[in-house]
Amino acid sequence: MWKRRLWAFLFGFCIIAGLVLLRAADPYPLRVARETTFDFFQQLRPRAAPDLPIRIVDIDERSLAEIGQWPWSRHTMATLAQRLTELGAAAIAFDVLFPEPDRLSPSASASGGVDYDAEFAAALAAGPSVLSFTQNPNSLVLPQQAKAGFAMTGADPLPFLPRLTGAAMPMAQLADAATGLGVASLDQENTGIPRRLPLLWSNGTSAFPALSVEALRVALGASTLVVLGDTTNTGTIESLRIGDITVPTGPSGDLWLYYRHLDPSTYVSARNLLADDYASLAPQIAGNIVFVGASASGLLDVRQSPLGEPVPGVSIHVQALEQMLTGVYLNRADWVGGLEILIFVLSGIAITLAIIFTGPLIGLGFSIMVALVTTAGSWFAFVQYGLLLDPSFALLGALIVYAAMAFFQFAITDAERRRIRNAFAHYVAPSLLTQIENNAESLRLGGDMRELTVMFSDVRNFSTISEKTAPTDLVRMLNTLFGVLGAAIIEQMGTIDKFMGDAVMAFWNAPVDVERHALRACQAALAMREALGQLNQTNLSQGAEPIAIGIGIASGPALVGNMGFEARFDYSCVGETVNVASRLEGACKTVLYDILVTRETRDAVAELALLDAGSIALKGMSEREPIHLLLGPEALATSAQFASLAECHDRLLLALRAGEPALAEIAECRALAAFDTRLPAFYDAIVTRRADFAPDMPTN
Repeated sequence: MWKRRLWAFLFGFCIIAGLVLLRAADPYPLRVARETTFDFFQQLRPRAAPDLPIRIVDIDERSLAEIGQWPWSRHTMATLAQRLTELGAAAIAFDVLFPEPDRLSPSASASGGVDYDAEFAAALAAGPSVLSFTQNPNSLVLPQQAKAGFAMTGADPLPFLPRLTGAAMPMAQLADAATGLGVASLDQENTGIPRRLPLLWSNGTSAFPALSVEALRVALGASTLVVLGDTTNTGTIESLRIGDITVPTGPSGDLWLYYRHLDPSTYVSARNLLADDYASLAPQIAGNIVFVGASASGLLDVRQSPLGEPVPGVSIHVQALEQMLTGVYLNRADWVGGLEILIFVLSGIAITLAIIFTGPLIGLGFSIMVALVTTAGSWFAFVQYGLLLDPSFALLGALIVYAAMAFFQFAITDAERRRIRNAFAHYVAPSLLTQIENNAESLRLGGDMRELTVMFSDVRNFSTISEKTAPTDLVRMLNTLFGVLGAAIIEQMGTIDKFMGDAVMAFWNAPVDVERHALRACQAALAMREALGQLNQTNLSQGAEPIAIGIGIASGPALVGNMGFEARFDYSCVGETVNVASRLEGACKTVLYDILVTRETRDAVAELALLDAGSIALKGMSEREPIHLLLGPEALATSAQFASLAECHDRLLLALRAGEPALAEIAECRALAAFDTRLPAFYDAIVTRRADFAPDMPTN
């Protein structure tokens, strides 16, 4: 029992180790499951709604309908910037790109016209404005210098920042006029759902802040951003300081976004700001950090949030800024991944031991309890500490461990059942066991007449071998012999009836129909001959006596079924065909050949290599039995050497039956039979048993 439990534990440990390696590799499906779990946590408990001085000037559908289709002229954008400055905005961050000159500017078509780009640049310069640019891998342009200054502690963090390989930049005229310049790209993975916002980006030589960071810097009047590196000097980032506000970050300077449902009052329609009564918006704008962005679906800046709702891209910058101002963050430090693996390992080991010592049913209850505790712990960590502790992998791993261990326990139990069944199959044929299992009514006395092919096999020199062999070695030898002979019979769909001392009895075509059962039996006999030859080679190399067997095969009707009495019976066959096969096996000693078959069997396997061996008087039989030698398979029967032997053999039989000495024919047959080492002894025996070939003639 303890060995079984040890193997079960080792199996469970291997499953756990494999899952740990999988978690360490962290393939895409595991990341999706983890982040989807975190999304679900946020949906259950979104961030609280604070009252903060942040607004979004929204280029919405109604604004487009009233002002006109996008893009609006820079004159209109200048008006927005001027009025926001006039109303006292603390910072004006444009989540809108201005990469090309305004095609609507009159200066583009008439000399002396107003340059809308210059007008917009002047409006930007007059207020606390922030322009944005985005990552564009297809662009050859890169930002050269950030508006903000940077101070960095620790090792150089630039290699750890997301890399800008190209950028869609605002016109230099506008960028120079703006107070700040920030990156508006929401993520570096383009997953479709922004969950982490890079607060810093790199062009390889310089750092650039995200739009939300730059808007806060401008609103606070700070000139420098302080990047606090890891104290171990690994180059990773621990936090970012903006004025007096310190924002904890991930190793690459990213922020886990904690979403809330933005109140409609956060949005101010752009059309209202461009209306004549815009001054009424002063209470909503004064002292606020204002983002200018678009929610109109046609402008393609709508993203899916973890809360399961579509939101304008500009609102995601607002979500990040609110976290900075309230100090409410989600934390997934480097050590969290290791803690998740440890939780899974302990859970997996506990489930493994529970199943080993209590069984799958109680183990299932324990696994469910482990799953509930793991989920509750992750939820508690999220609610109380903002800690993103992933329960999904632990749950998946627990499910896999439970399923694997339950399967292992089932496999062990099934293997034991099969072992018992196989042990019983030594007495009852496996095919019969299956039939009995499927039909309990077969467990009764009685039998049916069927056409069978019956085989008897016996060790020729068993007495001599037993005299020279210790009993334990003799048993070992018989087990080995019966193993190879039995395998050959079973492979040819035979039913092993019984082992009798050094003999084997088998039959074909019962309890299930076997097509061409006589051929199957002969093929089994040939396979037994070959297997015995290989076994003898091994025995000779070990100094053991070689083993010889005789095989008798007969085909015909026999009674087959359960024989015995109600308390104990056996599935076997009886009848003349069985007796003939048994006597034929004994006749191998007289004929001096190892495989003899009856005429009925020969007629059913004409494609094999067979030779007429005359007829022989069998003990207990009133008439002589015609017999045949089974030399080999179909390949031998079609060979030239067998054809020559068969022709000479036929001439020999004619001569013997004519009462002639036939010495020349015997000598010729012996010469042609060189390919079969057993045949010369058979031809030598013909001299002493001529009457078997011509029973009506006197023996010469």
